[in-house]
Amino acid sequence: MKDKPDDDSTAEGPADGPAEAAAIAIRLDALLSERQMTLTELSDRVGVTIVNLSVLKNGRARAIRFSTLARLCRALDCQPGDLLSYHADQPARSSG
Repeated sequence: MKDKPDDDSTAEGPADGPAEAAAIAIRLDALLSERQMTLTELSDRVGVTIVNLSVLKNGRARAIRFSTLARLCRALDCQPGDLLSYHADQPARSSG
């Protein structure tokens, strides 16, 4: 039987919790502003509801499909790294 790694790097480990997710920031609002595009226009271009884009834009999304990320990048003419950023020092947000 193999031992579990000590660094909690497994998909089920504590490193995959809310504190880690809080370190990911979404720059959708900034990209929309730079491109002078509305959330409604982006919704029409990528086929994602305004409500779901709003959840993403406001940092409340818990996940994003690669297919959605690809459509967002195409519509915004950007790379995934332009849309997402990682801040290791970001404090965990309360879930309430």
